[in-house]
Amino acid sequence: MKLNSQISLSHASWMTIVLLMLALSLPALAALGGDVSSVQEDKAQMKGTLKTTESDAYTVHEITAAGNTIVKEYVSPAGKVFAITWHGQFIPNMQQLLGTYFDQYAQAAKEQRESHPGRHPLNIQQSGLVVQSGGHMRSYTGRAYVPDMVPQGVNVDALQ
Repeated sequence: MKLNSQISLSHASWMTIVLLMLALSLPALAALGGDVSSVQEDKAQMKGTLKTTESDAYTVHEITAAGNTIVKEYVSPAGKVFAITWHGQFIPNMQQLLGTYFDQYAQAAKEQRESHPGRHPLNIQQSGLVVQSGGHMRSYTGRAYVPDMVPQGVNVDALQ
């Protein structure tokens, strides 16, 4: 019996090490609330091209991906992604774009679907997260932002 518990412990330790190595090798993405330094990872993940435009209040990193889907990541002067918009033929990978906000988004989207069955635009309005998404096949649009992270003087309704 002692041998079996040693094998189980050894197996568990080995699995922990493997999982840690996998977690550490995943790319950091410039997801909502994340750091600007990883925008290049998003570009690579989407197999897209990148165009950067700067203004006084924020910098826009525009990634054009396959199927002409355009994702714009809005970065504050502090270097944090405070908003993301998208439009195109495909809905982008929301887990990639929303990062740590994905679970909050998924739960709110599930609750909205359950309380309002049928097809309609998604409209999540929470104090810590706003996500609006809609469209139809081959024409999707949306935006997500963290209200507390939006730089002063920026009108989120003007972000497209």
